[in-house]
Amino acid sequence: MFDFDFAVIADSWPLLLLGLQYTIQLTVVATIGGVLFGTLLALARLSSNRTLSMLAGGYVNVMRSIPLLLVIFWFYFLFPLGMQWITGSEWPIAIGADRSAYITFILFEAAYFCEIMRAGIQSVPRGQVNAGYALGLNYGQSMRLIVLPQAWRNVLPLLLTQTIILFQDVSLVSLLNVTDFVGAAVKIAQRDSRVVEMYLFIAVFYFFMSLGLSMIVKQIQKRTAIIR
Repeated sequence: MFDFDFAVIADSWPLLLLGLQYTIQLTVVATIGGVLFGTLLALARLSSNRTLSMLAGGYVNVMRSIPLLLVIFWFYFLFPLGMQWITGSEWPIAIGADRSAYITFILFEAAYFCEIMRAGIQSVPRGQVNAGYALGLNYGQSMRLIVLPQAWRNVLPLLLTQTIILFQDVSLVSLLNVTDFVGAAVKIAQRDSRVVEMYLFIAVFYFFMSLGLSMIVKQIQKRTAIIR
């Protein structure tokens, strides 16, 4: 039981590095896509159009009420069947685990980024929007040039904190047989029968990565803090 051999980590590092690259890539793409889509959802939730606001609010509430793992499975298994029924195709529409992971994480994380951005937009004084109108700017220009830059600055630490959570959640794609960092470790553990060593290494790696990123976020929060 205590015959540990951590040399398996060094011997399998190329595969682990490939998985880590995929994890970072998915995290970055899902963050960028989630922030952009989430910003649009936040603007929709704050819109004076009641129908648009209710639709955006419903989407956010549904996504935030369902476990991410369930959303991943739904999109991977049920969406192809739904597309087959809509298009009348003979076979389910092939999406693939990789594209399912990207699309699912963007759609899911957008709901959380939406609430962060909504709080950021509401933190900007309404008088600044009125000042934009006084300068001849329309609503869209006021949002793009005045409100959103300040909102992003105000919630930057929260956006980065959510990104750290996203980095951890990416490990769920290993259940779709995608070779992310955790998926690579699982395959190595099963291949070499070194489950304890690999799982312990993954736990320690995520701990120090998350701790280091959290410290960076705190430093960014101090530098971007606005003295009022």
